[in-house]
Amino acid sequence: MPNRKAVAVIAALSLAACQRSQPKVTYASAPPNISSTAPQSYAPLVSRVAPAVVTVHAALRVRPAQQFPFQNEPFFQWFFGNPSSSQQQQEVEHALGSGVLVRGDGYILTNHHVIDGAEKISVDLSNNRSFPAKLVGSDPLSDLAVLKIDASNLPTLALGDSDKVQVGDVCLAIGNPLGVGETVTNGIISAKGRTTGLSNGSFEDFLQTDAPINQGNSGGALINTTAELIGINSQILSTTGGFIGIGFAIPSNMARSVMDQLIKSGKVTRGHLGVGIQPLTSSLSSSLGLSDTNGVLINSVEANGPAEKAGIKVGDVITALNGKPIADANTFRNAIASTPPGSDITLMVKRDGKDMQIRAKLDELKPNQPHNEPSPQPATGGKLGLSVEPMTPRIASQLNLPPNTPGLVVVSVDPMGPAANAGLQTGDVIEEVNRRPVKSINDMQSALSQSGSRPVLLFINRGGQTVFVTINPQAG
Repeated sequence: MPNRKAVAVIAALSLAACQRSQPKVTYASAPPNISSTAPQSYAPLVSRVAPAVVTVHAALRVRPAQQFPFQNEPFFQWFFGNPSSSQQQQEVEHALGSGVLVRGDGYILTNHHVIDGAEKISVDLSNNRSFPAKLVGSDPLSDLAVLKIDASNLPTLALGDSDKVQVGDVCLAIGNPLGVGETVTNGIISAKGRTTGLSNGSFEDFLQTDAPINQGNSGGALINTTAELIGINSQILSTTGGFIGIGFAIPSNMARSVMDQLIKSGKVTRGHLGVGIQPLTSSLSSSLGLSDTNGVLINSVEANGPAEKAGIKVGDVITALNGKPIADANTFRNAIASTPPGSDITLMVKRDGKDMQIRAKLDELKPNQPHNEPSPQPATGGKLGLSVEPMTPRIASQLNLPPNTPGLVVVSVDPMGPAANAGLQTGDVIEEVNRRPVKSINDMQSALSQSGSRPVLLFINRGGQTVFVTINPQAG
């Protein structure tokens, strides 16, 4: 029988060996210049800013639909009598949103769509006080509105500089989702400069965030961790109707500009250049003989507008505005709109491979006037695969175009061919091929022979709207 002391010694040595044979565990440290500690609570921040976020109630009277289409006809009234007074009464729709106090004397920023068409607006403060609100002004193009309540010494949120916001910054969204009461959610800035086209808002430059936003949050605050307002919550993108992590806020710099104008004059004025623009893709750039895709391509010029008077032409590529490079079509459109009417601007333009500087004086964008809208782009494709014939006044009339419209009309498109893939349709009018006007089949064939290995560049007229399209003859 082994000695008990010997067994104990062996066991101790075995345990010690196991401990020595275990690998040493090390923990990764935070990269330099990145804090490894996050705040344990946003409570101090929320207590500072939450009182400046309000709930907005809007009431809109709507006429109920007739349940019987002929109920107002005298013949049927003779049989059935007049509808009762209760049937004649209008119904009232109630909208719920949020808002932000931006001035201590009662001025509130919210969304246009929250109060659009409202006959009665009221505001609830965080301390349960309620006030009737007056609409100071509303701007559908930016989806912003300003309200005023009769109160003073109110808590406010300071507007931050949204241009300094960076992707990855922590943010908090505050509002009254679904009427449950004031709610705070947090996330980060997911992207900048987004456009959605989901509403009437035509001038979009959204901050995208994953901070949860739901119905009722519209018009509420998106703040940074220094208690500044960096955005007005406006939209969500969702496949379910609920929040899925993609929300959008109007940046504070745009909100400040719109708010100041609404408070001062009750309306917003915007600059107008009078051009149609589209993004400069790699295939368009190649067809135009350019070395990069910097700038926006001019696809139409308004007659007697500021651009035409300044000498801007279809096919020009604008690369800079007032010395600042143009990132994309939406940035250019917003920059022109935010410049006061009557201002002189300087444009850097590429034309036929040459750089030039053009000065123009903006006029004012009028209601229902095109505002340098980026044109939708068809997809790109391979060999042409289409049939054309010369334009005539009769064909132009059938297409609701002016009788002197130039070009070749597309009469058929091979559904499996690259022209169809590029988005060309029957009834499109090809006005130019590789920047050369075409009026006959020979004109088109001659212009196509100049393409070489580059994509074919077409300038088409579709229902009076013009756009550049490229087709790669080497593909397919």
